[in-house]
Amino acid sequence: MKFHWFHLMPYPQLPEDFRERYRSVWVDAPVKELFDPVVGHQAYNDYLDELEYADQLGFDGICVNEHHANAYGLMPSPNLMAAALARRTSSAKLVVLGNSVALYNPVIRVAEEMALLDVLSGGRLVAGFPVGTPMDTAYAMGQNPVTLREKYYEGVELILKAWRADKPFAFNGKHNQLRYVNPWPRPMQQPHPPVWIPGGGSIETWDWCAENDYLYAYLSYFGFRQAKASMDGYWEAVDRAGRDRNPYRAGFLQFVGVAEDEAHAEELYAEAALYFYERCMHIYGGFASPPGYSTASTLRRGATSQVRQAAEGGMFPRLDWKTIVDNGYIVIGSPSRVAEQLHEFADEMNVGHLMLLMHFGNLKKETVLYNTRRFAQEVAPEVRGRFSDWEDHWWPKGAAVAAPELQPAQ
Repeated sequence: MKFHWFHLMPYPQLPEDFRERYRSVWVDAPVKELFDPVVGHQAYNDYLDELEYADQLGFDGICVNEHHANAYGLMPSPNLMAAALARRTSSAKLVVLGNSVALYNPVIRVAEEMALLDVLSGGRLVAGFPVGTPMDTAYAMGQNPVTLREKYYEGVELILKAWRADKPFAFNGKHNQLRYVNPWPRPMQQPHPPVWIPGGGSIETWDWCAENDYLYAYLSYFGFRQAKASMDGYWEAVDRAGRDRNPYRAGFLQFVGVAEDEAHAEELYAEAALYFYERCMHIYGGFASPPGYSTASTLRRGATSQVRQAAEGGMFPRLDWKTIVDNGYIVIGSPSRVAEQLHEFADEMNVGHLMLLMHFGNLKKETVLYNTRRFAQEVAPEVRGRFSDWEDHWWPKGAAVAAPELQPAQ
């Protein structure tokens, strides 16, 4: 099993009465009222420190992603963060989850910037291509939700064709027409970096990943019990496509808090967890599911994204720490207890790539580093041997060149 340190980079100083004063953390939360650039400066640098620390402790990957117009995740460009990390890390793979392909015009810019990251990092890039949340795509960026998915498919097709091509070519799609496709630079990994597709329950995404042999990464904030049906649906799609059930073709996101015991975990993590669920996940229901965003087949199956359920009150009206723990939203406790639960994940969901939210909400930096260190030193060794009989085809094969030596300033 591989372990990846995932960062959302939330804004850490939303007011206590945020839910009462503002209808949503996404799309229309007024930046002039809520965002202090001085606080943001400290947060960004703390967050990069945390990701670099994960690299130093031997995490397999460090993960960044893309969101817009929100206090839930302060990364409008994950490529900027990955570029900073490429120079300050040496072994962890850069898992960019990812670039919301349908938001780029021309989409070939994604091929250029991701290739640059792969070259800059010495072949450590994992290329993630999300469709994007409706809050980002339809509302913050004004895209038509009806055409969003077909723009996305065409964009990914163009990027991969550009990376594989031996010479310049013309591309005449419905949404992209380019006389000359010739992106510089080309990726270090050939024919291209591994492709991961983040998802939240869409049936089409399951089938598309299985048919194209992409990794499906289920981004869940509500634990594996809520996610089990979606992961079962994905493995059924893998079966339909005639693929093997290699656990490394799946990833899963999980909150984790390591401590001496459950009482100590509550002391360390309860406030930050409630900050995340009460403020960072406070989403107006009208932003969560615009007409046309979900496809007919997904609606027929009754599949609903967890973000939509949370926004509409289907997941919880209000939460307390006990509910968060009892429902498995966050895995907490002693190292042995956390390892025991991760073994249960492996048994139930057959997931070879575990993405870990070890910073959440307004968790203090020193607590994040403590959580990260204890997981790396006391939990990961107990679980890492899972799935060792399988080969991971969705992973960079190692840096092709030595990391550049960082020179001190003169």
